[in-house]
Amino acid sequence: MSYTDKKRFFDSLLTVYGRNTVLEALEDESLPAYRLHVATSNRRGGNLDKILAIAERRGIEVIQHSREALARISRNQRQDQGVALDLQCPHYGHFRDFLKQAPDSYQLIALDRITNPQNLGMVIRSVCASPMAGLLLPEKGCAPLSPLVIKASAGSIFRCPIYRCGDLSEALAEFIGAGTEVCTLSADANLNLADFNPRDPVIYVLGNETTGVSDAVTALAQHRVGIPMCNGVESLNVAVTAALLAFRDVISTTG
Repeated sequence: MSYTDKKRFFDSLLTVYGRNTVLEALEDESLPAYRLHVATSNRRGGNLDKILAIAERRGIEVIQHSREALARISRNQRQDQGVALDLQCPHYGHFRDFLKQAPDSYQLIALDRITNPQNLGMVIRSVCASPMAGLLLPEKGCAPLSPLVIKASAGSIFRCPIYRCGDLSEALAEFIGAGTEVCTLSADANLNLADFNPRDPVIYVLGNETTGVSDAVTALAQHRVGIPMCNGVESLNVAVTAALLAFRDVISTTG
C-alpha cells in the first residue's frame, strides 16, 4: 500500500470511545471496525466482557495499552472508560480528498467553533438526511466527536459525509481557490436566504452559538444572508438553521 493510500485509509478512521458507545458500534455489524484499544488497567466484567467477546467473534484486532497511551488515542481520558474503537467510515475523511473529486455543483455546511455537543450531533443528523454533499468540520474550536455527539446524531454520524480540516479559514481559502463560494449567515444581513441563488458550488458557514462567525471567516466570505425573524426573535438555534439550509432546495422544489 502506497503512502497516499495509507494516509487516505487512516484519514477514514473515526475513533469512538466509552464502553456503551463502543459496544453499540460493535453490535452494528454494518459498521466496519478496524481496531479495538483497551487499557491494561481495566477491570473485567459487564460491558467490557461483551466488547471483548464481540471483537473476538468478529475477528477485530485488540491492542492493550497503558492508561496514558489509551488516553492519547481517545483524546478524552475523563470519558473514555479505558476503551476506544477505530471505525472505518467510508464517508469520513479529509477535505482535500473531497476537493480532488468534487462534482461541478455542490453544497456543504461548515461549522465555525460550534461547542455544544448536542448542537453538533443534530447538525450532523440534518446534513446526513439531506441532499447536502456533507459537513466541513474543523478540528480547532469545535466540539469533539464524543459519545454525546453520537447520541444526538442518532447514529447518523457513521453515515454522514464529514470532511475534516485543521483550521477552517485556511480550508475555506482552498475551497475559494477551487471556485467555491462561501456564505455566512447573519441576523442583520440585507440579503434574504430565499433570494440567494449561487451559481457556483457554495459552503454555508454557521458560527458559534454565542459570538457567531469568526472575523477570519467573515473576511473570506463573499456573501452574507439572513433568515427573516418575526415576533421579536433575534436568531435561531444553530441546529435549526442547519436543518433549514440542508433542506432548502428540497422544500422549494416540492413546495
